[in-house]
Amino acid sequence: MIVRTTVKSIQDIMRQDVGVDGDAQRISQLCWMFFLKIIDDQDQELELTKDGYHSPIPEKLQWRNWAGDPEGITGQAMLDFINDDLFPALKGLQLTGKPGDRRRVVRDIFEDAYNYMKSGHLIRQVVNKINEVDFNNLDERRHFGEFYEQLLNDLQSAGNAGEYYTPRAVTAFMVDRIDPKPGETLFDPACGTGGFLTCALRHMEKESLRPHARTAGDDAGGTARGGEEAASPHAMRHQHAATWR
Repeated sequence: MIVRTTVKSIQDIMRQDVGVDGDAQRISQLCWMFFLKIIDDQDQELELTKDGYHSPIPEKLQWRNWAGDPEGITGQAMLDFINDDLFPALKGLQLTGKPGDRRRVVRDIFEDAYNYMKSGHLIRQVVNKINEVDFNNLDERRHFGEFYEQLLNDLQSAGNAGEYYTPRAVTAFMVDRIDPKPGETLFDPACGTGGFLTCALRHMEKESLRPHARTAGDDAGGTARGGEEAASPHAMRHQHAATWR
């Protein structure tokens, strides 16, 4: 249960930081940090398997180059790098205008993100904990669901603020009843953290592997479209979807 243990350790570290006040800020902080680790793990795999692939994140800002070394920058240098270099650059990332531009996802994540932590030394401790998770490892990627569920548990109190997080068992039941087929388009106008869309895409992927499900020219996947106004669920949706591939 490395992911669950890692998240608990990270939350304990964040509680020592005077800048992080409550679960909502801890979750927001976790979202952008885990997102950068996830996309960097994906980038390293794609650089080996896809000719001409280039990361949507500038080289200096890639997770491996500032967070990968456990003895790397820390203290005030870490804080200055995140606040003065990392955030401004990713918030202002220039788009290519091409379909499927991954830069748009990065910019969307950081548009409403904020670095709440005030201690560069504690940020280094959090970064080193995050590095214990390898998102190119299939088992650990699956265990990301545990981390995701733990964040949802932390957010349950948000129901008092007019938000509701659907239990994954209910989401799975809904998808089973709807039974989306490969090639179909799904739309969830209030998708929250993207649980329904992600579950539906997994369902379509399994369906596409069945012999009766495909004929020549059929699309094995599907299209998922969703909207969400609240910043934290919006960020978690991108993060959740990033691990599904």
